Amino acid sequence: MSFSRRNFLIATGVAAASTTVLSACSSGDDSKGSSKVPSVSTAKTMNIPVGTKADSTGPAPEVAGAVKGGTVYSLDQFDMDHLDPAQIYVSTEGAITRPILRGLTGYKVDDKGGATLVGDVATDAGTMKDGGKTWSFTIKEGVKWEDGTELSMDDVRHTFERLFASFVTEGPRYVQQWLAGGDKYKGPYDGKKLASIEVSGRTITFTLNEARTDFNYTLGMPGYGLVNKKKDTKEKYDKRPYSLGPYKIDSRSIGKSMTYVRNEHWDPATDAIRNAYPDKYIFQFGFQPVASTDRYIADKGNDQYAMSIFNEVAAERTAQVLTNASLKKRVLTQVDTVTYYWPINMTRIKDVKVRQAINWAWPHQQLQTIRGGASTSELASTILSPVTPGYKKFDLYGVTTKPGGDPEKAKALLKEAGKVGQKLVIAYQQSDNAVKQAVAIKNALEAAGFQVVNQQVDKTTFYTQIGKIDNGYDLFAAGWSPDWPNGYSVFYPCWSGKNIGDGRSNYAQLNDPSVNKAIDAAAKIADVDEANKAWGDIDKQIMELAAVVPDYHSIRNWMYGSKIGNVVYDAGNTCVALCKLYVKK
Repeated sequence: MSFSRRNFLIATGVAAASTTVLSACSSGDDSKGSSKVPSVSTAKTMNIPVGTKADSTGPAPEVAGAVKGGTVYSLDQFDMDHLDPAQIYVSTEGAITRPILRGLTGYKVDDKGGATLVGDVATDAGTMKDGGKTWSFTIKEGVKWEDGTELSMDDVRHTFERLFASFVTEGPRYVQQWLAGGDKYKGPYDGKKLASIEVSGRTITFTLNEARTDFNYTLGMPGYGLVNKKKDTKEKYDKRPYSLGPYKIDSRSIGKSMTYVRNEHWDPATDAIRNAYPDKYIFQFGFQPVASTDRYIADKGNDQYAMSIFNEVAAERTAQVLTNASLKKRVLTQVDTVTYYWPINMTRIKDVKVRQAINWAWPHQQLQTIRGGASTSELASTILSPVTPGYKKFDLYGVTTKPGGDPEKAKALLKEAGKVGQKLVIAYQQSDNAVKQAVAIKNALEAAGFQVVNQQVDKTTFYTQIGKIDNGYDLFAAGWSPDWPNGYSVFYPCWSGKNIGDGRSNYAQLNDPSVNKAIDAAAKIADVDEANKAWGDIDKQIMELAAVVPDYHSIRNWMYGSKIGNVVYDAGNTCVALCKLYVKK
């Protein structure tokens, strides 16, 4: 979600699996301004357990010292491509909609950023039967839309049936693939219902075509937020979704700003997840990281009440901020589950030696320096992050021994393939720092014998563009955080041949029979340790095919204004927890 393209994670077959995230490393109490860098490799994984019915009962615990009132501002680079929950699969979109969208389940965040899966509009995190083929959720009473009408069971059913509509192209596909009969269903707009969704009283039951013990985690994704049936404007809903949360959209100037005000019909007694301290959120777009960081450093006027969803400390200001005790107190530093990587288009670059040459030539160290050094990232040689269950340590392309790349090795592989001078069209996001990295990549690959054409793509629509089958690119910047705790939600959406199509996230368009078989087999392993071993083996299998260049594992550094309180990490959604913030008086 992006920080990465998508949000979160868990290995299949694990009900209360160990999730990905992460040792929180807030810098606020570092009085000496130490520049000690957190380690991704040694960071501990942490559990996201399933909570009880009591955990799912509102109101959310109060934040110590929090006060009500005031306005929170944001300073970010770009607006959101999607706000319709069915289309949300980018981390920033998931993060910004937490105050307005609610789902059947969600993540309850504690004061240290730990998370528990609980019922959101459901009374608990669900009841599983038939080994995970049947799931039931009972809806709380008193949950109301922004116009004061109560959430109906028709709304809940409609939310899941509309996922099958032809205009829904960008969101997660798990529910559509798992609901029995979903392969033939075309959505509710012709009046037809999906038989595998049953409603009885206040309970909705889903019948799946395979056992999914992690289905309740899946439903915690922003992509399964609830939609008001009567207000469903189909494609237009993307610009103005209806709110069930503590805030609602008051105004929006696409590309410039969006304002949330209170939803007076939200009842905190129905919500165990969200607090609602500020009166208003004003999200401001169009700020490059240097501009936003300089404003945070200056800490003047409304910027004292500002935070960022996407923008982190600019690479050019990292040393200045992280070695200054007073500035570092206003930075949330967090090891993330995401791995940023560069998928290689398998339909265009068919020779494995050419793909291997790209990996050997990659200038990992130079790119890390441009990003701000070791304070911002660790070099990656794997698809899975070290904090993700299933991670297996290996390095097939000399990232550790030659972090600056090995152009001679790469050139030798190109010669063997008869592809010296191979043209590569590379897509990257439009930002000042991305331009610098693109130049470094171009120089490194050309030194290895490639001919490189760099193409900037607008950040707001970047993933929509690279998600097209015929996108015209050979290599593109991307990244992935597990959708909920484990390997399945990394390898199925990104690397299974079953998930190739416009709007899908198998950007490399990898369709290797042995990889497909291995993913399907690993998904059926019930034993947690055995499943994790299988996901690590699949990681290595894909890297042997050189379908991607893993670039780095991220260390987040979010800066904020001096009048913002309780800036904590939401481990379930891998973002700053907007509904835990307050404005200091």
